[in-house]
Amino acid sequence: MSTFQFKEFSIIQEKSAMKVGTDSILLGSWVQLNDEQSILDIGSGTGILALLLAQRSAATLIDAVEIEENAHEEAVTNFENSPWSDRLFCYHSSIQDFAKEIDETYDLIIANPPFFEPNKREPISAKSTARQTHTLDFYALLEATKLLLNKNGSCAFIVPFERETSFIELAQNTGLFVQRITRVKDTQKAVFKRSMMQFRFEKTKVYTSELVLKNTDKTYSAEFKEFTKGFYLNF
Repeated sequence: MSTFQFKEFSIIQEKSAMKVGTDSILLGSWVQLNDEQSILDIGSGTGILALLLAQRSAATLIDAVEIEENAHEEAVTNFENSPWSDRLFCYHSSIQDFAKEIDETYDLIIANPPFFEPNKREPISAKSTARQTHTLDFYALLEATKLLLNKNGSCAFIVPFERETSFIELAQNTGLFVQRITRVKDTQKAVFKRSMMQFRFEKTKVYTSELVLKNTDKTYSAEFKEFTKGFYLNF
């Protein structure tokens, strides 16, 4: 069985199309928490983000939404096997349908969304659903977030660096304003690869920073280790 072991929990990822990756671990480590009592993970996959936040926060309710059946089943298993099973629940649904049916709002919404453009020559599969935007584009993600986010809450996403500006503009059109941005690159000399962003309904000063993942000798940087030391076994 394919299992990824963290310090306080493990992830079974036998059937899920998207395995544990650096993007989700970065986002779950980076997002700023503020005594949230309710959290929603959109497009949960194996449940990694929800579990990271269960470890980091005292939230009494952590919901996840996952459309793909195999990933949903593994997220449920991972939640049940974790120390926080009483706080975690995964819905098998699209976020669009979930947003229509749920009346409550959340203090924090988080997502590592699919961002590749659909390949029309490629049949829809579990992997393409997880990676491509044909079931969840950025507009649909932000519209659902707007409906489900508490008016004083925040939401956080990780997207390709080249999509940062357009994502921020799209968010502004839905009434969400960026508060924090951290741009990520593999090494000091590399180009930026990802942008992690946190938004609120209130427009305030934007705080920006950079994160370099590796040193010139390809070992992990001290900053990356500090970010993720609560999770990785080797840090």
